[in-house]
Amino acid sequence: MSVTELKQSLPDYAKDIRLNLSSVLKKEGAPGLSQEQVYGTALASAYASDNVVFARQVEALVKDEVAEETVNAAKAAASIMAMNNVYYRFLHLVGDEEYARMPANLRMNVIGRPGVEKVDFELYSLAVSAINGCGLCVENHEKALRKAEVSREAIQSAVRIAAVIKAAASTTRFAA
Repeated sequence: MSVTELKQSLPDYAKDIRLNLSSVLKKEGAPGLSQEQVYGTALASAYASDNVVFARQVEALVKDEVAEETVNAAKAAASIMAMNNVYYRFLHLVGDEEYARMPANLRMNVIGRPGVEKVDFELYSLAVSAINGCGLCVENHEKALRKAEVSREAIQSAVRIAAVIKAAASTTRFAA
């Protein structure tokens, strides 16, 4: 699968998404990120977008370009954030500090040992958290990335990738 083929899966009314897809999937269109980070973030975002067909298309696009560890970390980020984003969004929305003091009692070992560089996993987790709408998680992943001296430009690039991938996944889901 090529970017051109992926873009062709989008209907004419999603021309802006097509154009943005071309841009964000290239290192040049995602300032501050390596090509591996771009593809890992795109994969994690595709997995989080609840469109299996589109996620498989993104996998096919990047399969020869990324390490297997990147694919696994993208899947792990989508998986663990699916759980964490629900739980921590609840804590944020309910606004009761007593819940925040209670132990989560949720296993999250993959965050400590994701199989890729910690910064890369944080980028994937930030992207997924943005898609899933968890403000508390977005805030914490952004802070972790800034503490690791990742530029705001790179962080913005990761979120732009998430936004475009989510839009493409949603569009192809209801355009079929």
